[in-house]
Amino acid sequence: METALTIAGSDSSGGAGVQADLKTFSALGVYGMSAIVSITAQNTLGVTDVEDLSPKIIGEQIDAVFTDIPVGAVKIGMVSNSEAIRTIAEKLKAHHPEYIVLDPVMVSKSGFDLLKPEARETLIHELLPLATVVTPNLFETARLVGRPVETLEEMREAAKQIFGMGPKSVLVKGGHLNEGPTDIFYNGTTFHQFNGKRVETENTHGTGCTLSSAIASFLAKGFSLTDAIREAKTYIQGAIEHSLSLGHGHGPTHHFYRWFQEN
Repeated sequence: METALTIAGSDSSGGAGVQADLKTFSALGVYGMSAIVSITAQNTLGVTDVEDLSPKIIGEQIDAVFTDIPVGAVKIGMVSNSEAIRTIAEKLKAHHPEYIVLDPVMVSKSGFDLLKPEARETLIHELLPLATVVTPNLFETARLVGRPVETLEEMREAAKQIFGMGPKSVLVKGGHLNEGPTDIFYNGTTFHQFNGKRVETENTHGTGCTLSSAIASFLAKGFSLTDAIREAKTYIQGAIEHSLSLGHGHGPTHHFYRWFQEN
């Protein structure tokens, strides 16, 4: 059975973070494993607190997985501080996973800083060069390049700039574009545009986590990178279309919508 490892924070409400990643892996037929970096207190209304785990236990979780079970792909999500980032980079360099999908989670929908500002440069220098693909949304892209990114042309320019930071490829997500949800992929030589369909819903909690873990799932299953992104976008489109009106804020996507339809 194909496998994938998520290295990310825990979401107590189950819609994002490690919980979303493990649900996505399972929904796509991949055996999921996890190394928890931080514990968040959050729900559909927002994040109220974060407690980081020690670099020691983060590293030991990663070692425990790699020394026993083959890892088909790694997804990295929320990593809040420089010490954790350095530990993750050290362990991934030691274990050499074939695929690494980096979702540079920086701020929650409610505005809570999930990546400490001083850790931004560490993320860029330590993790971006290890990534098979990095998947920032428009806000994260702006943080990485140091300027607003609001149009398709600005997304292409930003993708080139982020590519220069070391990843093998970049997927700039345009879910917040005014003209429609279009993503721009760049691998250093060519651009590819992935078009989406706008879904009128407030229930978008965990969409970024879900997309990146879906990409990791399809890479683990042997898909090419562009095919993995295409399949992952199809999956997240359906998960949003069947999203769940839970809680009093941004409800979660429905990770198992295909299974529920079949049964």
